[in-house]
Amino acid sequence: MHKENKAAANGCGKIRSGTENEAALLALMEKTGYSMVQENGQRKFGGPPPGWEGPPPPRGCEVFVGKIPRDVYEDELVPVFERAGKIYEFRLMMEFSGKCIGVCVSLDNCRLFIGAIPKEKKKEEILSEMKKVTEGVVDVIVYPNATDKTKNRGFAFVEYESHRAAAMARRRLIPGTFQLWGHAIQVDWADPEREVDEETMQRVKVLYVRNLMISTTEDTIKAEFNKFKPGVVERVKKLRDYAFVHFFHREDAVTAMSIMNGKCIDGAVIEVTLAKPVSKESTWKQHFNGQVSPSSENLLAFPNKEDGHQKSLGKPASLSVRLNGQHSPGPLAVERGTYPFFPTRKLTPISMYSLNSSHFSSAAMHLDYFCKKNNWASPQYQLYSTTSQDGKILLLYKVLLHSIADGSWRVFMPNTLCTTVEDAKELAAHYTLVNLGKDQSFPLVP
Repeated sequence: MHKENKAAANGCGKIRSGTENEAALLALMEKTGYSMVQENGQRKFGGPPPGWEGPPPPRGCEVFVGKIPRDVYEDELVPVFERAGKIYEFRLMMEFSGKCIGVCVSLDNCRLFIGAIPKEKKKEEILSEMKKVTEGVVDVIVYPNATDKTKNRGFAFVEYESHRAAAMARRRLIPGTFQLWGHAIQVDWADPEREVDEETMQRVKVLYVRNLMISTTEDTIKAEFNKFKPGVVERVKKLRDYAFVHFFHREDAVTAMSIMNGKCIDGAVIEVTLAKPVSKESTWKQHFNGQVSPSSENLLAFPNKEDGHQKSLGKPASLSVRLNGQHSPGPLAVERGTYPFFPTRKLTPISMYSLNSSHFSSAAMHLDYFCKKNNWASPQYQLYSTTSQDGKILLLYKVLLHSIADGSWRVFMPNTLCTTVEDAKELAAHYTLVNLGKDQSFPLVP
């Protein structure tokens, strides 16, 4: 299809010459009184508009518009978006000619994910180095290794004073062109903090506890949190080096948080915060690679925080990238819902492997998907059981992966038992995905 026909078919108007385009933009500026400048690869219209008084609009007032045809410009786009309200600023970049546009809330992100950091580096060293090579650094968030608290986890989150400062730093630290301490680093946006409304948080009576020792038991945690007031803890759920402590009453949870934060359990200084409720269908992905953002329920649906602490600092969302130890932006959760089916709607047979990872909401499905993509046999799950002290049956899956290419096998088995088969399988798949990211003998395809 010719470009002119494509534009007409998509309702985008005819193709204009450079002179016609320039005349249309000049007419738009004359009509509206807005200015237009080119900076940092973007064409900025407005910001502020004529007669604007006071500070710029606060965060949350911007939307991102994607998939704009290359032959559509401000004179056509501005009137469309003015229907929704007065425009403060419009920045234009061309993408995806001939497709429908997409609109979502723009994220004023001020955090970067920095991967492949030497594990012996301390927070102070990383902060100092980042301040040397980039401007506007406010803080660096580094988490201790789950098994060796003297080392970091090989990544950090860097907080900048503004989105612009973070964007300039990201450009400066492009992988392949920049090194820290003689190492090539991985850089991308961290996902912004997931907002939970204040009314919901006022009802939370679960604490998120991180930086625990792997060997620390649920019974030990429960006993420590019961010390200030016996009998206040309802139950404890521990996964690796973090746990969720459920209280019968919110006031006891708040008191325990203030008392226990910074305390030492089994030689580890713990951090305690209120858990953030999240939906069950989205939580496993946010927990991936040990990321857990405090969640009150559905613990085996894998709440979210980066290796025991994300605090919505940013999860690596593209699974294929995450497994290679990198980080990239993506949706906060898999979109789920039902839609009406009409007889006129055409159905096309497809294979699940023709989809991308964003269509899967479980760790087991992700593992099966990536095994197929990497030419491995389907995962084999071997179920084991044991009995708890109170006679409850506890379950655990071992995962076996077979590389068709070289005939090698890999075995993965988590160190956490579950009470249901479904949770045991999800946990085993999650554990396998995490460790595949550290196993360079199994390179993953994008």
